[in-house]
Amino acid sequence: MERIQIAEDLSYSRIVHGLWRLADWNQSKEETLDLIEHNLDQGITTFDHADIYGSYTCEKLFGEALSLKPSLRDQMEIVTKCGIVLPSENRPEHGSHHYNTTKEHIIKSVEQSLTDLQTEYVDTLLIHRPDPFMDPASTAEAFIQLQKEGKVRTFGVSNFKDHQWQMLESYLPFSLVTNQLELSAYQLENFEDGTLNLCQQKRVAPMAWSPLAGGEVFTSNDDKAVRLRGTLTKIQEEIGAEGIDEVMYAWLLNHPSRIMPIVGSGKKNRIAGAVRSLNYTLNHDQWFEILQSSMGHDVP
Repeated sequence: MERIQIAEDLSYSRIVHGLWRLADWNQSKEETLDLIEHNLDQGITTFDHADIYGSYTCEKLFGEALSLKPSLRDQMEIVTKCGIVLPSENRPEHGSHHYNTTKEHIIKSVEQSLTDLQTEYVDTLLIHRPDPFMDPASTAEAFIQLQKEGKVRTFGVSNFKDHQWQMLESYLPFSLVTNQLELSAYQLENFEDGTLNLCQQKRVAPMAWSPLAGGEVFTSNDDKAVRLRGTLTKIQEEIGAEGIDEVMYAWLLNHPSRIMPIVGSGKKNRIAGAVRSLNYTLNHDQWFEILQSSMGHDVP
């Protein structure tokens, strides 16, 4: 498995496994452990979480599985996110849906994540969404304290635009290491608005959430989905892929920004398809054919 250097002493697997639906998979902790070990056997060592996933349950489910074989922690990288506050029976103190990126909230969230994940540290902490009420000095204080205490190794963001990234990073004595973005052949916003360009400028490899556009391309009958599905099927045949999902992964993987797709499936065959996509090379004609099919017109 190809690896991406995130920091001087930290790298991620090129394919990341996302656990946001873990609670929906209705697995025993033994079955979750088996899935973790399957990923590790495939070379997928990076696991993506957020405190809110599964209404604040997914990290605990993962931690319970990991507790069956704690030695696996040394073979993986754990990414988690905080900053979104959701009303939940698991967080009765939460009165409304909002964002909170204060020092106090971030530290409390991380300490709860460490307890739930049954680990002493996380490799990367991301702010889950841009917070219009953010005090970047307070956020930076949390980051600095958590790193000093050895609870978080590195920090990044998710869904941040250029100006939001620059603002937060200006308060930090170290660099942010990644931006987790919605990136797919169907959703082009971050390709078009300069967000991906900033990652390249910063030499930061982005993570891609919803790389298959939530299945929209496979099921929707809108013009864009139908048009893109036809193009992906054509290129699937040209490169010998087993499905258009592999072509969508390959389209991201071939981009020079070193995108790391997050595979959010608990099915081993789906994970295997993502791993196979690392072997496909798209030429310029094929890459732009997919882009133009998604846009619905030729490039200028």
